[in-house]
Amino acid sequence: MARLLARRHGLRHYSADAHTWEHRDRALKAGHPAAVRFEALSPAERWSRPPGELLAMSLHHERGPMIADDVRALPPVPLTVVEGTPVTPPAAGAHALWLLPTREEQRRRLADRGLGSGQLELYRLLVREIEDQVAQYGGDRLETTGDRSVPHTLALVESHFAAVLAAAPRESTAAGRGRLARYANEALVRQYEGFYARPWARGDAGDAVVDFDCECGSAGCARQVPLRVADFPGGPLLAPGHPGPAD
Repeated sequence: MARLLARRHGLRHYSADAHTWEHRDRALKAGHPAAVRFEALSPAERWSRPPGELLAMSLHHERGPMIADDVRALPPVPLTVVEGTPVTPPAAGAHALWLLPTREEQRRRLADRGLGSGQLELYRLLVREIEDQVAQYGGDRLETTGDRSVPHTLALVESHFAAVLAAAPRESTAAGRGRLARYANEALVRQYEGFYARPWARGDAGDAVVDFDCECGSAGCARQVPLRVADFPGGPLLAPGHPGPAD
């Protein structure tokens, strides 16, 4: 939703999922015990740990302040739309909305992903943790179900943030919107490079196929381009038939 909202309104999109390994490196540099423990374990050992340790090693609570630091370091124009599981109520500020799946929808999504038992346990822990914090802080929430379309959900999110969007500084030029897409795409490249740089990771970052944003800069363009990380171009990445950005 955040990506579509940002693309439609000429805003910057910051996805916490694209900064996982940057944040983990930051935690390692600070000597955070759970971050150090995570890297010392093999993936199989990691996912067999008790629930409390799984949650601690996820750095769920530690990453919220890191995300806030990242966003504060970005230019104030245009407005930045932030999304991700570690965006917790204490870190989010006033203008926030949590999209929380119903229990049935949560079970369906997790089953579709074919996760192992440790991964399933962590996701369940995170959902409960987020729900508890949103309730504790009185955060706004939107319940999501499998029968609501993406456009319908996006319309509800836009309605919730109508006043914020009306006043938001945004990027009005095609070149500027293209640069915003490039920012999001480069974050994805760094994310995959950060993962495959781990000594326990198998494979090569360049072989990973990622859905990148089209950088044409056309107003409202939400097209994505599946591409190997190794083939990510130095110039604008364009969906087939889309012209390059121009002022």
